[in-house]
Amino acid sequence: MKLKIYQADAFTDVIFGGNPAAVCPLESWLADDTMQMIAMENNLSETAFYIRDGNCYHIRWFTPNIEVDLCGHATLATAYILFNYENHDESIITFKSRRSGELTVTRQADLLTLNFPADKPDPVEITQDISACFNLSPVFAFKGKTDYMLVYNTQTEIETIIPDLSNIYKIDCRGIIITAPGDKSDFVSRFFGPQSGVDEDPVTGSAHTTLIPYWSQRLGKKHLTAVQVSARKGYLGCKIDLDRVEISGSCRLYLKGEIFI
Repeated sequence: MKLKIYQADAFTDVIFGGNPAAVCPLESWLADDTMQMIAMENNLSETAFYIRDGNCYHIRWFTPNIEVDLCGHATLATAYILFNYENHDESIITFKSRRSGELTVTRQADLLTLNFPADKPDPVEITQDISACFNLSPVFAFKGKTDYMLVYNTQTEIETIIPDLSNIYKIDCRGIIITAPGDKSDFVSRFFGPQSGVDEDPVTGSAHTTLIPYWSQRLGKKHLTAVQVSARKGYLGCKIDLDRVEISGSCRLYLKGEIFI
């Protein structure tokens, strides 16, 4: 069997920036363990698989270890591939996820915008287990549907913090977001998810479904700018709209080829 595969860098306008994602168009779903092995072989934070169904697309996302409920950068990359290489000629794409419902991506010139459900986090106690995850204790801690979010005071703290991946791995969640006000953006973040097979994710669109409600309320702003300050860096435009968030960014194609299985 031969399958198409693409790889694109998401939330960046330069190659080798942002977050790389693999995208595999399918005619029908493969066995779950086959998709998991493809994701493991790709060894990227996410591999997206999609199937066309009339005017919409069913989508699923796999890390090297597990299938996840939602992935922002791989959805952005999938939309980029559909718009530019798989003949989707409308300016909006509707994805359907069995785990996260309906998701849309719109195109305006080079900019793609995700529309995802907001995940407003709730405050939680800063336990000893949480404090042990980093060399610096947070000011506040919150919990969303799948992730913890730890809030710090400065961008420098986010950039220089030292994670203890073995302790992060023990926390019962998908991963841990750390965040602070940005020097030249409204906020910055990083994301660590060794539980999901991703020690540090370069740019995590889905984490911004938690970050945007928090920072929008804290800063009193509907429109925000964000930078994920990983080594590759990612740049995101953000907007809150009631119980939905919009997350905007660009993509660049790195690879197109075939898988033989």
